[in-house]
Amino acid sequence: MLEEAALNAFIRSALTEDIGSGDHSTMACIPPTAKGKAVLKIKEDGIMAGMQVAEAILKWLDMFTVFTPYKKDGEAMKAGEIAFEAEAAVHTLLMGERLILNCMQRMSGIATLTHQYVEKLKGYHTKILDTRKTTPNFRMLEKEAVRIGGGVNHRMGLYDMIMLKDNHIDFSGGITAAITNTVAYLKEKNLPLQIEVETRNIEDVKEVLAVGQVNRIMLDNFAPADIVAALKLIDGKYETEASGGITLDNIEDYAKTGVDYISVGAIIHHAVSLDLSLKAIIL
Repeated sequence: MLEEAALNAFIRSALTEDIGSGDHSTMACIPPTAKGKAVLKIKEDGIMAGMQVAEAILKWLDMFTVFTPYKKDGEAMKAGEIAFEAEAAVHTLLMGERLILNCMQRMSGIATLTHQYVEKLKGYHTKILDTRKTTPNFRMLEKEAVRIGGGVNHRMGLYDMIMLKDNHIDFSGGITAAITNTVAYLKEKNLPLQIEVETRNIEDVKEVLAVGQVNRIMLDNFAPADIVAALKLIDGKYETEASGGITLDNIEDYAKTGVDYISVGAIIHHAVSLDLSLKAIIL
């Protein structure tokens, strides 16, 4: 579930961007006292996501909105079904319409694609992770959609986990220096953050194992056979994550290795928005 204060801050910002000085199209032709009802129509099969967001948007605009859900986040949805019904001031319904659709269409597309990846991993130990390859200022909702689709959220940003990637390592002067500096920094700042380090080959893995003091080892652009070799060296001492070039077509080959996590940026940045529409019901 999304944190209420963060969601409200997003809604405030998004509505300010959209409404500006006023929804003049609505104000010009509809009295402010008019009441109305609308339904969200599902026009494409997939996984529903964004119901919490839709209700929050409408109640932000009008606390007296009557919101009646017919679907839940994470449920399969079919074209022709109704996701929810809302009764409120007509101005509320029209001002909230585009933001609701933008959020729910995008989130449902991400949840649907994530679910497809998760289905491929059924029966395997491996879990699917998202990444920071997200839309600026929309990350919270995109990562929530991944969770709804059955995936696992990686770090939310640069602040809640240490990830030493190739550029960190190269700028630091190597894996050993990067890890050593990081451990000292966390101790000095009294920060209880987990450390993940990216490796590019088996030699990198050996160096990480020699240094230790990390929580997870990323195996970046490793072929499945190389992951098997790396996992033998790691021997369960650290969590493992495969990343790079992994698709729906080859994800099972990676899951068969026994790696703990597979991170796939595509579950967010390649997701296609699903077709939904908010339609007025004349009372």
